[in-house]
Amino acid sequence: MKICYSVGKERILLNIHIREAKPMDAAVAVPLIIDAIGNIAEQMTGEYDSESVERELITLFNREDNRHSYLTTVVAEREGLVAGVMVLYSGKKAIELDMNLVNWLNNKTGEDIVIPPEARYDEYYVDTVSVHPDFRGQGIGTALLSHAETIARKAGFSKLTLNVEEEKEDAIRLYERVGYRVAEPWTIYGGNFHHMLKRL
Repeated sequence: MKICYSVGKERILLNIHIREAKPMDAAVAVPLIIDAIGNIAEQMTGEYDSESVERELITLFNREDNRHSYLTTVVAEREGLVAGVMVLYSGKKAIELDMNLVNWLNNKTGEDIVIPPEARYDEYYVDTVSVHPDFRGQGIGTALLSHAETIARKAGFSKLTLNVEEEKEDAIRLYERVGYRVAEPWTIYGGNFHHMLKRL
């Protein structure tokens, strides 16, 4: 499948195939997710060493009831290789997904876990976009974000959002270039983020 998207007046044709993730993608997708979410992966898994974080995130990826499930993930392939991943879901669905994750973490750790909301109820939310280092600068991230718009529209949403750390200026510029604007400040596990919104 060829993907064509516009940046300003420029139209770019890419040989990128975007598909729904499958459980067998876990070994490639999970490290990319960890690369994007950083220390938040520790909060999502209840683990603190890198091997355990990856192992438990693979467990979550293979389940069907949480925000990091293969069911909420799409994969971008180029030349037959996984070039990037994107995790996305509605703000409405996030409530159920996070409740399941909280229950799993509470049973695992014996602690009362709280997962801060990352989106509003009426938004479709891009949780994670991550491109493999070998494929960066080739339009994969932009193609994934364009695909997110299609998914959100099909689901009946007029707002697509994401959170980006305030200091990630390059990422903020990319999101602004494809039509996102800072809507409000947001805090996730004590970190300061921009909640960015694109109206569809």
